[in-house]
Formats: sequence, C-alpha cells, structure tokens
Amino acid sequence: MNVLILGATGMVGQGVLRECLLDAGVTRVVTLGRTPTGESHPKLREIVHGDLLHFASIEEQLRELDACFYCLGASAAGLSEAEYTRINYEMTLAVAETLARLDPDMTFVYVSGTGTDSTERGRTMWARVKGRTENALLRLPFRAAYMLRPGLIIPMHGVRSKTRIYRIFYVVLGPLLPTLKKIFPRSIITTEQLGRVMLRLARSGYSKPVLEMADLASL
Repeated sequence: MNVLILGATGMVGQGVLRECLLDAGVTRVVTLGRTPTGESHPKLREIVHGDLLHFASIEEQLRELDACFYCLGASAAGLSEAEYTRINYEMTLAVAETLARLDPDMTFVYVSGTGTDSTERGRTMWARVKGRTENALLRLPFRAAYMLRPGLIIPMHGVRSKTRIYRIFYVVLGPLLPTLKKIFPRSIITTEQLGRVMLRLARSGYSKPVLEMADLASL
C-alpha cells in the first residue's frame, strides 16, 4: 500500500507517519507539507510545497497512492472564522479535490474532532467549519472516505504538539494521562492507536463514514 500524509509534522501526523513507516504492508509513504519532517527512511518520500491550495506543479508526484491520511489543521484560538475556514476547509478541499480527480480509487481519511457539527448551523465556529469540511469530503467521488472524531489524544514515542498551549497541557497533565486512559479507555486514544486505526480503515474499511470515539476505540 502506498500512502500520502498531510500534516506529518503535527502531533497526530507524527504518530501516523511513525506507524506507516513501521508497517510492513506499507510500501511507500509520501508526505506533503510546507516544511520537511526531519525523518529519514527508505520508504519515505517528502514533497515540500509552499502553496497548499494549488498543486499543478506536483500532480505527477501524487499519483498511484492508495490512501490519504489528512492530519493537517489549525486550532481556532486567535483565528477569525475566515482565517480558520481557509486553513481547515479551503485547504483541505483543495487537496481532496485534486486527489479525487487524479485517483478516485483512493481512501481518504480525515482527522476532525469530537463535537464537530454536521448540521453546519451550531453556535461554535470551529465545529461548524469542521462539519462543513466533513460534509464536502463525503460528497467527493473517493472509493471511501472516513471522518475521524477523536477526543483527547495522548502523544507517544517522542511525538510532540506544535501548539504551545497543548505542549504545556501535556507537560502538566502528562503523568496522569495513562491512568485516565485506563479509567476511560473509550474516551482517550494515543497517537499510536490513531495511526493504526487509519491504516486499518485504508485496508478494510468500516461500516459508517463518521467515526466517533467509541468507533475508534473498538477499532
């Protein structure tokens, strides 16, 4: 299986990249982003591309891929709705529409979040935008598309968040997280588990397109 990862330098993307590189069934891992990952591996091919809204110059490098794991996004903190929409909706759809045109026989897996608003009409800005993004992705002609809505994610194996407030959160509460996971196993997931879930979806699919924490925990 050949996979494409967006957001491979972020916390979730780092975990997904690690699992893909470790998986013997994954032949080629392509990362697409504005900065290099800093990783080196025989299976890894990096595409550093500054404009994640336009891909004409790199389209040939995006062919013959079986799955896309979309882990790219931004926190709503400090962003206007227009800014948040540009990053989390427009950029996502620019990538997905390009991939659907190049190879509709691909599985697209999108990391959304618990609380996403599928109606697109709620009061919470980020939830509306994420819901709009999910709905648009599900309308594209992929072989399959899955929207993942994880709750609390525990970073493992040296994975770190790029967002300062999240790093502080994990430093302060880090020692408690393993215990909380034992108490609430269906509410918390690790970066390792999330990466494995995404690989399983690409291989075997799932009974529904939107996966809440209970679905992720069962997988």
